[in-house]
Amino acid sequence: MVSLADYPHLASGKVRDLYEVDDETLLLVASDRISAFDHVLETPIPDKGRVLTALSVFWFGLLGGADAASPPVAHHLLAARDERIPDEVRGRALLVRRLEMVPVECVARGYLAGSGTVDYRATGSVCGVELPEGLTEASMLPDPIFTPATKAEMGEHDENVSFSYVADLVGAELAGALRDATLAVYARGSAYAASRGIILADTKLEFGRDASGALVLGDEVLTPDSSRFWPADAYEPGHAQSSFDKQYVRDWLTAPESGWDRHSGEAPPPLPEKVVEATRGRYIEAYTRITGQQWPPAL
Repeated sequence: MVSLADYPHLASGKVRDLYEVDDETLLLVASDRISAFDHVLETPIPDKGRVLTALSVFWFGLLGGADAASPPVAHHLLAARDERIPDEVRGRALLVRRLEMVPVECVARGYLAGSGTVDYRATGSVCGVELPEGLTEASMLPDPIFTPATKAEMGEHDENVSFSYVADLVGAELAGALRDATLAVYARGSAYAASRGIILADTKLEFGRDASGALVLGDEVLTPDSSRFWPADAYEPGHAQSSFDKQYVRDWLTAPESGWDRHSGEAPPPLPEKVVEATRGRYIEAYTRITGQQWPPAL
C-alpha cells in the first residue's frame, strides 16, 4: 500500500501540496487551508480540500470528458481514484500530468467585482480593457474579458497586468492562446452554472504546456477558491453579492469585529467557529448546487 511519504515533496502553495509520482505524473493534494489578502490563515476550513477536489473533478469532466463536444482545452487530470493515491489523502488528491506551467494567472471576468471594480473606478478600464461608463459593483460586462495577473510568490500579491504585458512575457502567440482558452473555459462554465441558478462572475485559471508543447489546463478549475459564484435569484447590481466562496471570510476579516487592519503587516487573527462553519457551508453548497449531487460524494 502506497503512502504519501513514498513520494518526494516538490512544492507547497497557499492551499495545495505537490508530490512527484514519476517522471510524467504528479500528485496534487488539496488541504483545508484557506487564504485571504495574501495570507494563509491559521484556521482551516473542514472539508474544504475535499470540496475543491470533487468540484475540480466534476468540471474537468464537463469541460473535457467524453461527453463534452469540442472541449475548450485539454486538461491535466489523469485520475481521482487510483491505487497510486494514498489512503491518507484519498478524496482530496488528484493524479495529474506534469506540465511546464505558464507564469501567468489567467482571469476571465463577466461581471465587475473585486480588484476589477477598484481598477475600473480608478481608470475606467480593467487590465487595459476599456469599459463603458456608468458601471457599478457587480455590473454585468458587455462581454466577458480576459484580465491576466502576475503569478506572485507565497505572501506576495498578484498584480493585474495588460494583455500586452503577457505578450511581452510569454510571446504573442502563447498570450493569444491563453486568452482564447480562458474565455472558452469561462463561457462553458458560466453557461452550465446558469443552468444551475448560479452566476459565475469571474474565475482564475492556470495553464501549462506538456512535453509536446500543447497548452493544457492545470491546477484546479472553477472552484470557490478560484471563482466568484453568486446565486442568480438574489443578483442585484450596485453592491457586493452574497456568494458561495471565500468572500465571507474576506468580509469578516475586514469588518470591525475581527479587529484586524489588512494594511498593518500583521497576520490575520484566527477565525471564530461561526465563520468557519458558515464558510464550510458555503463551499459545500457550491458543490451541491453546481453538481446536483449530495455531499459527501462517493469515493
